[in-house]
Amino acid sequence: MEFNEKDIKKISIFVLIGLLAVLSFIAIRPVVFSIIAGLILAYVFYPVYKRINDKVKNNVFSSIIVLIILIILIIVPLWFIIPLTVQQVFELFRASQGLDVQGFITKSFPTASEQFITQMTVTINTIISKLSSSVLNSLVNLFLNLPTILLNLFVGGFVFFYSLKDSEKLRSFVSGISPINKSKEKIIINQFKAITDSIVYGTFIVGIIQGILTGIGLLIFGIDNALVLTILATFLSIIPILGPYLIWIPVTIILFTSGNTGIAVAYLLYNLIIVSSLDNVLRTYIVSRKTDLSQAIVFIGMIGGIFVFGLLGILLGPLLLGYLVTLLKSYKENNLYSLFSEEHQKEK
Repeated sequence: MEFNEKDIKKISIFVLIGLLAVLSFIAIRPVVFSIIAGLILAYVFYPVYKRINDKVKNNVFSSIIVLIILIILIIVPLWFIIPLTVQQVFELFRASQGLDVQGFITKSFPTASEQFITQMTVTINTIISKLSSSVLNSLVNLFLNLPTILLNLFVGGFVFFYSLKDSEKLRSFVSGISPINKSKEKIIINQFKAITDSIVYGTFIVGIIQGILTGIGLLIFGIDNALVLTILATFLSIIPILGPYLIWIPVTIILFTSGNTGIAVAYLLYNLIIVSSLDNVLRTYIVSRKTDLSQAIVFIGMIGGIFVFGLLGILLGPLLLGYLVTLLKSYKENNLYSLFSEEHQKEK
Protein backbone atom coordinates (compact mmCIF):
# COMPACT_ATOMS: atom_id res chain seq x y z
CA MET A 1 0.00 0.00 0.00
CA GLU A 2 1.52 3.29 -1.14
CA PHE A 3 1.11 6.62 0.64
CA ASN A 4 1.06 9.85 -1.27
CA GLU A 5 2.22 13.16 0.14
CA LYS A 6 -1.34 14.10 1.22
CA ASP A 7 -1.74 10.86 3.20
CA ILE A 8 1.63 11.35 4.92
CA LYS A 9 0.66 14.89 5.92
CA LYS A 10 -2.66 13.64 7.36
CA ILE A 11 -0.91 10.89 9.34
CA SER A 12 1.70 13.38 10.59
CA ILE A 13 -1.04 15.76 11.77
CA PHE A 14 -2.87 12.98 13.67
CA VAL A 15 0.41 11.78 15.24
CA LEU A 16 1.25 15.36 16.28
CA ILE A 17 -2.24 15.89 17.75
CA GLY A 18 -2.01 12.56 19.61
CA LEU A 19 1.46 13.40 20.97
CA LEU A 20 0.36 16.85 22.11
CA ALA A 21 -2.77 15.34 23.72
CA VAL A 22 -0.64 12.86 25.70
CA LEU A 23 1.85 15.54 26.77
CA SER A 24 -0.99 17.91 27.70
CA PHE A 25 -2.59 15.20 29.86
CA ILE A 26 0.73 14.57 31.61
CA ALA A 27 1.03 18.33 32.24
CA ILE A 28 -2.45 18.69 33.77
CA ARG A 29 -2.58 15.27 35.45
CA PRO A 30 -1.93 16.62 38.99
CA VAL A 31 -5.00 18.88 38.72
CA VAL A 32 -7.13 16.86 36.28
CA PHE A 33 -9.74 15.99 38.90
CA SER A 34 -10.03 19.64 39.93
CA ILE A 35 -10.67 20.48 36.28
CA ILE A 36 -13.36 17.78 36.04
CA ALA A 37 -14.91 18.97 39.33
CA GLY A 38 -15.00 22.53 37.99
CA LEU A 39 -16.71 21.35 34.80
CA ILE A 40 -19.30 19.31 36.74
CA LEU A 41 -20.07 22.24 39.05
CA ALA A 42 -20.37 24.53 36.01
CA TYR A 43 -22.91 22.08 34.57
CA VAL A 44 -24.89 22.06 37.83
CA PHE A 45 -24.89 25.86 38.16
CA TYR A 46 -25.42 26.60 34.45
CA PRO A 47 -29.22 27.11 34.82
CA VAL A 48 -28.51 29.71 37.56
CA TYR A 49 -25.92 31.41 35.32
CA LYS A 50 -28.37 31.41 32.40
CA ARG A 51 -31.11 33.12 34.42
CA ILE A 52 -28.72 35.74 35.77
CA ASN A 53 -27.16 36.36 32.36
CA ASP A 54 -30.59 36.80 30.75
CA LYS A 55 -31.12 39.78 33.06
CA VAL A 56 -27.57 41.12 33.38
CA LYS A 57 -26.57 40.60 29.70
CA ASN A 58 -22.90 40.36 30.66
CA ASN A 59 -21.31 36.90 30.74
CA VAL A 60 -18.27 38.00 32.80
CA PHE A 61 -20.36 39.70 35.51
CA SER A 62 -22.86 36.81 35.52
CA SER A 63 -20.04 34.27 35.97
CA ILE A 64 -18.61 36.31 38.87
CA ILE A 65 -22.02 36.38 40.57
CA VAL A 66 -22.44 32.59 40.21
CA LEU A 67 -18.87 32.02 41.47
CA ILE A 68 -19.69 34.12 44.57
CA ILE A 69 -22.88 32.04 45.06
CA LEU A 70 -20.79 28.85 44.84
CA ILE A 71 -18.31 30.17 47.42
CA ILE A 72 -21.15 31.16 49.77
CA LEU A 73 -22.88 27.77 49.38
CA ILE A 74 -19.80 25.54 49.61
CA ILE A 75 -16.60 27.24 50.75
CA VAL A 76 -18.00 29.43 53.56
CA PRO A 77 -19.92 26.56 55.28
CA LEU A 78 -16.82 24.35 55.03
CA TRP A 79 -14.79 27.07 56.75
CA PHE A 80 -17.03 26.71 59.83
CA ILE A 81 -17.87 23.01 59.50
CA ILE A 82 -14.32 21.60 59.24
CA PRO A 83 -13.14 22.78 62.73
CA LEU A 84 -16.36 21.49 64.32
CA THR A 85 -16.02 18.19 62.44
CA VAL A 86 -12.43 17.74 63.64
CA GLN A 87 -13.53 18.47 67.22
CA GLN A 88 -16.40 15.96 67.03
CA VAL A 89 -14.16 13.31 65.46
CA PHE A 90 -11.79 13.56 68.43
CA GLU A 91 -14.78 13.42 70.79
CA LEU A 92 -16.00 10.26 69.06
CA PHE A 93 -12.48 8.84 69.28
CA ARG A 94 -12.36 9.48 73.03
CA ALA A 95 -15.87 8.06 73.46
CA SER A 96 -14.96 4.92 71.50
CA GLN A 97 -11.96 4.33 73.80
CA GLY A 98 -14.22 4.24 76.87
CA LEU A 99 -17.10 2.35 75.22
CA ASP A 100 -18.37 -0.64 77.22
CA VAL A 101 -18.79 -2.94 74.23
CA GLN A 102 -19.04 -6.11 76.30
CA GLY A 103 -21.79 -4.66 78.49
CA PHE A 104 -23.74 -3.52 75.42
CA ILE A 105 -23.49 -7.01 73.79
CA THR A 106 -24.48 -8.71 77.07
CA LYS A 107 -27.61 -6.52 77.29
CA SER A 108 -28.45 -7.02 73.61
CA PHE A 109 -27.95 -10.83 73.73
CA PRO A 110 -28.79 -11.88 77.31
CA THR A 111 -28.99 -15.60 76.45
CA ALA A 112 -25.72 -15.72 74.46
CA SER A 113 -22.77 -17.83 75.64
CA GLU A 114 -19.71 -16.25 77.22
CA GLN A 115 -17.55 -17.35 74.26
CA PHE A 116 -19.88 -15.57 71.79
CA ILE A 117 -19.86 -12.36 73.87
CA THR A 118 -16.04 -12.44 74.13
CA GLN A 119 -15.57 -12.99 70.37
CA MET A 120 -18.07 -10.27 69.47
CA THR A 121 -16.41 -7.85 71.92
CA VAL A 122 -12.94 -8.46 70.42
CA THR A 123 -14.29 -8.12 66.86
CA ILE A 124 -16.17 -4.88 67.51
CA ASN A 125 -13.24 -3.38 69.45
CA THR A 126 -10.92 -4.20 66.54
CA ILE A 127 -13.30 -2.59 64.02
CA ILE A 128 -13.66 0.54 66.18
CA SER A 129 -9.89 0.77 66.63
CA LYS A 130 -9.20 0.46 62.89
CA LEU A 131 -11.89 2.97 61.99
CA SER A 132 -10.60 5.46 64.55
CA SER A 133 -7.01 5.10 63.30
CA SER A 134 -8.13 5.49 59.70
CA VAL A 135 -10.13 8.66 60.44
CA LEU A 136 -7.30 10.21 62.47
CA ASN A 137 -4.76 9.43 59.75
CA SER A 138 -7.07 11.03 57.19
CA LEU A 139 -7.29 14.21 59.31
CA VAL A 140 -3.50 14.37 59.64
CA ASN A 141 -3.07 13.92 55.87
CA LEU A 142 -5.69 16.63 55.29
CA PHE A 143 -3.64 19.19 57.22
CA LEU A 144 -0.35 18.07 55.65
CA ASN A 145 -1.82 18.41 52.14
CA LEU A 146 -3.54 21.75 52.82
CA PRO A 147 -1.41 23.75 50.28
CA THR A 148 -2.19 21.20 47.55
CA ILE A 149 -5.89 21.24 48.45
CA LEU A 150 -5.99 25.06 48.25
CA LEU A 151 -4.26 24.96 44.83
CA ASN A 152 -6.79 22.41 43.57
CA LEU A 153 -9.66 24.56 44.87
CA PHE A 154 -8.24 27.55 42.99
CA VAL A 155 -7.94 25.51 39.76
CA GLY A 156 -11.49 24.17 40.17
CA GLY A 157 -12.85 27.69 40.71
CA PHE A 158 -10.88 28.99 37.71
CA VAL A 159 -12.30 26.24 35.45
CA PHE A 160 -15.78 26.80 36.88
CA PHE A 161 -15.66 30.54 36.09
CA TYR A 162 -14.39 30.19 32.53
CA SER A 163 -16.67 27.23 31.76
CA LEU A 164 -19.66 29.48 32.49
CA LYS A 165 -18.20 32.60 30.87
CA ASP A 166 -17.24 30.81 27.63
CA SER A 167 -20.00 28.18 27.68
CA GLU A 168 -21.30 29.05 24.21
CA LYS A 169 -17.81 29.03 22.70
CA LEU A 170 -17.05 25.67 24.33
CA ARG A 171 -20.30 24.21 23.02
CA SER A 172 -19.56 25.41 19.47
CA PHE A 173 -15.98 24.10 19.66
CA VAL A 174 -17.03 20.63 20.85
CA SER A 175 -19.79 20.47 18.23
CA GLY A 176 -17.32 21.53 15.53
CA ILE A 177 -14.79 18.75 16.25
CA SER A 178 -17.41 16.09 17.03
CA PRO A 179 -17.32 13.15 14.58
CA ILE A 180 -21.02 12.46 15.20
CA ASN A 181 -23.44 12.90 12.31
CA LYS A 182 -25.11 16.31 12.77
CA SER A 183 -28.61 14.89 12.22
CA LYS A 184 -27.99 12.43 15.10
CA GLU A 185 -25.90 14.72 17.31
CA LYS A 186 -28.88 16.35 19.03
CA ILE A 187 -30.41 12.94 19.87
CA ILE A 188 -27.22 11.57 21.43
CA ILE A 189 -26.59 14.85 23.31
CA ASN A 190 -30.13 14.72 24.75
CA GLN A 191 -29.56 11.11 25.85
CA PHE A 192 -26.25 12.00 27.51
CA LYS A 193 -27.86 15.07 29.14
CA ALA A 194 -30.69 12.90 30.51
CA ILE A 195 -28.17 10.51 32.07
CA THR A 196 -26.11 13.39 33.48
CA ASP A 197 -29.18 15.09 34.97
CA SER A 198 -30.39 11.81 36.44
CA ILE A 199 -27.08 11.11 38.17
CA VAL A 200 -26.14 14.68 39.14
CA TYR A 201 -29.59 15.80 40.34
CA GLY A 202 -31.42 12.53 41.06
CA THR A 203 -28.55 10.84 42.87
CA PHE A 204 -26.05 13.45 44.02
CA ILE A 205 -28.15 16.53 44.83
CA VAL A 206 -31.07 14.56 46.33
CA GLY A 207 -28.55 12.55 48.36
CA ILE A 208 -27.07 15.76 49.79
CA ILE A 209 -30.56 17.06 50.68
CA GLN A 210 -31.44 13.75 52.31
CA GLY A 211 -28.21 13.81 54.33
CA ILE A 212 -28.94 17.38 55.49
CA LEU A 213 -32.47 16.36 56.57
CA THR A 214 -30.96 13.47 58.51
CA GLY A 215 -28.65 15.96 60.20
CA ILE A 216 -31.56 18.25 61.07
CA GLY A 217 -33.24 15.29 62.76
CA LEU A 218 -30.07 14.57 64.74
CA LEU A 219 -29.97 18.19 65.93
CA ILE A 220 -33.71 18.36 66.75
CA PHE A 221 -33.55 15.24 68.92
CA GLY A 222 -30.27 16.25 70.60
CA ILE A 223 -28.03 13.45 69.33
CA ASP A 224 -24.36 13.91 70.23
CA ASN A 225 -21.76 14.50 67.47
CA ALA A 226 -24.53 15.33 65.00
CA LEU A 227 -22.19 17.01 62.50
CA VAL A 228 -19.96 13.96 61.94
CA LEU A 229 -23.03 11.72 61.71
CA THR A 230 -24.60 14.14 59.20
CA ILE A 231 -21.50 13.99 56.97
CA LEU A 232 -21.59 10.17 57.09
CA ALA A 233 -25.35 10.16 56.39
CA THR A 234 -24.88 12.50 53.41
CA PHE A 235 -22.17 10.27 51.93
CA LEU A 236 -24.33 7.16 52.42
CA SER A 237 -27.40 8.95 50.97
CA ILE A 238 -25.60 9.61 47.70
CA ILE A 239 -24.78 5.93 47.15
CA PRO A 240 -27.71 3.78 45.87
CA ILE A 241 -28.72 0.72 47.96
CA LEU A 242 -26.93 2.26 50.94
CA GLY A 243 -28.54 5.26 52.62
CA PRO A 244 -28.93 7.34 55.79
CA TYR A 245 -30.81 4.45 57.42
CA LEU A 246 -27.33 3.05 58.23
CA ILE A 247 -27.01 6.04 60.57
CA TRP A 248 -30.52 6.61 61.93
CA ILE A 249 -31.37 2.92 62.61
CA PRO A 250 -28.37 2.40 64.98
CA VAL A 251 -29.09 5.79 66.60
CA THR A 252 -32.73 4.73 67.14
CA ILE A 253 -31.60 1.41 68.68
CA ILE A 254 -29.20 3.24 71.02
CA LEU A 255 -32.01 5.61 72.08
CA PHE A 256 -34.30 2.63 72.83
CA THR A 257 -31.66 0.68 74.76
CA SER A 258 -30.69 3.78 76.80
CA GLY A 259 -34.32 4.19 77.96
CA ASN A 260 -35.28 7.22 75.82
CA THR A 261 -38.33 5.46 74.37
CA GLY A 262 -40.37 8.59 73.56
CA ILE A 263 -37.49 10.32 71.77
CA ALA A 264 -36.63 7.07 69.97
CA VAL A 265 -40.19 6.69 68.61
CA ALA A 266 -40.38 10.35 67.52
CA TYR A 267 -36.93 10.15 65.89
CA LEU A 268 -37.88 6.93 64.08
CA LEU A 269 -41.11 8.48 62.74
CA TYR A 270 -39.21 11.60 61.58
CA ASN A 271 -36.84 9.47 59.52
CA LEU A 272 -39.52 7.16 58.15
CA ILE A 273 -41.89 9.98 57.13
CA ILE A 274 -39.51 12.74 56.02
CA VAL A 275 -36.07 11.30 55.20
CA SER A 276 -37.17 8.02 53.61
CA SER A 277 -40.05 9.57 51.65
CA LEU A 278 -37.63 12.01 50.02
CA ASP A 279 -35.66 9.06 48.67
CA ASN A 280 -38.73 7.11 47.58
CA VAL A 281 -40.57 10.04 45.96
CA LEU A 282 -38.19 12.78 44.82
CA ARG A 283 -35.24 10.61 43.72
CA THR A 284 -37.54 8.13 41.93
CA TYR A 285 -39.37 10.99 40.18
CA ILE A 286 -36.20 12.68 38.92
CA VAL A 287 -34.50 9.47 37.78
CA SER A 288 -37.57 7.97 36.06
CA ARG A 289 -38.43 11.29 34.43
CA LYS A 290 -34.94 11.68 32.96
CA THR A 291 -33.85 8.16 32.05
CA ASP A 292 -34.45 4.46 32.61
CA LEU A 293 -30.85 3.95 33.81
CA SER A 294 -30.73 1.11 36.34
CA GLN A 295 -29.76 1.96 39.91
CA ALA A 296 -27.52 -1.13 39.84
CA ILE A 297 -25.40 0.53 37.11
CA VAL A 298 -25.21 3.73 39.17
CA PHE A 299 -24.15 1.76 42.28
CA ILE A 300 -21.49 -0.30 40.45
CA GLY A 301 -20.23 2.85 38.73
CA MET A 302 -19.90 4.66 42.07
CA ILE A 303 -18.05 1.85 43.81
CA GLY A 304 -15.67 1.32 40.87
CA GLY A 305 -15.29 5.08 40.42
CA ILE A 306 -14.23 5.57 44.05
CA PHE A 307 -11.43 2.99 43.65
CA VAL A 308 -10.16 4.50 40.38
CA PHE A 309 -10.84 8.25 40.73
CA GLY A 310 -11.19 8.70 44.48
CA LEU A 311 -14.07 10.77 45.89
CA LEU A 312 -14.81 12.32 42.49
CA GLY A 313 -15.51 8.80 41.19
CA ILE A 314 -18.90 8.97 42.93
CA LEU A 315 -19.97 11.07 39.93
CA LEU A 316 -17.51 10.04 37.22
CA GLY A 317 -18.04 6.27 37.55
CA PRO A 318 -21.83 6.26 36.98
CA LEU A 319 -21.55 8.89 34.21
CA LEU A 320 -18.99 6.84 32.25
CA LEU A 321 -21.02 3.63 32.68
CA GLY A 322 -24.22 5.44 31.72
CA TYR A 323 -22.69 6.84 28.53
CA LEU A 324 -21.32 3.39 27.65
CA VAL A 325 -24.77 1.82 28.13
CA THR A 326 -26.29 4.47 25.83
CA LEU A 327 -23.77 3.67 23.07
CA LEU A 328 -24.30 -0.08 23.54
CA LYS A 329 -28.07 0.43 23.17
CA SER A 330 -27.44 2.36 19.94
CA TYR A 331 -25.30 -0.55 18.73
CA LYS A 332 -28.00 -3.07 19.66
CA GLU A 333 -30.58 -1.05 17.72
CA ASN A 334 -28.19 -0.80 14.73
CA ASN A 335 -27.98 2.98 15.12
CA LEU A 336 -24.37 3.25 16.24
CA TYR A 337 -22.75 3.30 12.80
CA SER A 338 -25.15 5.94 11.55
CA LEU A 339 -23.88 8.28 14.30
CA PHE A 340 -20.52 8.44 12.53
CA SER A 341 -21.71 8.15 8.91
CA GLU A 342 -20.38 10.15 5.99
CA GLU A 343 -23.34 12.50 6.33
CA HIS A 344 -21.33 14.32 8.94
CA GLN A 345 -18.61 15.13 6.43
CA LYS A 346 -21.12 16.16 3.72
CA GLU A 347 -22.91 18.56 6.02
CA LYS A 348 -19.62 20.25 6.74
